[in-house]
Amino acid sequence: EVHVVESGGGLVQAGGSLTLSCAVSGIAFDDYAIGWFRQAPGQQREGVSCISRLDDSTSYVDSVKGRFTISRDNAKNTVYLQMNSLKPEDAAVYYCAATRGVEYLYWGQGTQVTVSS
Repeated sequence: EVHVVESGGGLVQAGGSLTLSCAVSGIAFDDYAIGWFRQAPGQQREGVSCISRLDDSTSYVDSVKGRFTISRDNAKNTVYLQMNSLKPEDAAVYYCAATRGVEYLYWGQGTQVTVSS
């Protein structure tokens, strides 16, 4: 059985930092790229960042470039999202998901990030 569990969300003041973790079990972690997504109330889910399975290449949505950093620890089957200089518009439920190609197959339940102004 596959488990994807996000953690690390919480309440932070604008300008602050949080590190989200995404722990994955039940799959060959090295075979999967991992993506972070977020969804704010009343808005569509958007892709935030992803990290490849092979060479750890990364990508970010423009709104978080220079502030967020994604990384993975294959020994711990975990992906991290370091979020700095947080803004109120970053507030959302953050999800991580795993993919071997086009479709993200496995999703977590999400972790709430709240940013106070």
